[in-house]
Amino acid sequence: MTRIRFVERTGSTNSDLLAEPHAPEGEWLIAARQEQGRGRQNRTWESPTGNFHGSTLVRLAPTDPQAGSLALAAGLALIRAVEAAAPATGLILKWPNDLLLGPAKLAGILLERQGDRVVAGFGVNLAHAPEIEGRDTVALSSVVLVSPEAFAPLLAAAFSRELQRWRDDPLGLIALWLESAHPIGTPLSVHVAADEKLAGTFAGLAPDGALRLALPGGEERRIHAADVMLGSA
Repeated sequence: MTRIRFVERTGSTNSDLLAEPHAPEGEWLIAARQEQGRGRQNRTWESPTGNFHGSTLVRLAPTDPQAGSLALAAGLALIRAVEAAAPATGLILKWPNDLLLGPAKLAGILLERQGDRVVAGFGVNLAHAPEIEGRDTVALSSVVLVSPEAFAPLLAAAFSRELQRWRDDPLGLIALWLESAHPIGTPLSVHVAADEKLAGTFAGLAPDGALRLALPGGEERRIHAADVMLGSA
């Protein structure tokens, strides 16, 4: 069952839910402002009032698909919620955790696991586009103004649907994710580690949600964790 809680201010909605060992699946915690918001690799995530900062909890079952592919369900839920909230065109999912509007970042997702619990955190630039070094950003307010309170039930409903799809039809979920992503053959620059950078083209997704990267020599590399940029620069 879905339950949405709002708070005015907190450190991190992800951290708060992880600190609640008895929170049920479907619990949502949304903050008007976060003081310690974070993205992947502990990057700071700016959380100004007017943007969406919220997290939800998933309890993994033994019969669930591989947990890493849960990011695909979160991404698909996010784009469906934004589509429901705004007549935006040019929305694109970018592996592993970004939603783009045109070439600019509109939203990001951070999944964190603790035992059989996974918290999925969403940051969406509804009103403001915070600066990110080396990245273009955009706010949904460039299309239409949507409040966090109005966006929350759209995202919660979409996530509930895609979570069930992830459990019932993981390959179908991957197919739907690909329909909303950049096309097969898109040039990608992949930072696997601080001293390892790969250039190749997008070759789709593996059944476990890994990125399939076609390398110039004809080989294919499966990427499970990396920073990915569109283009070959």
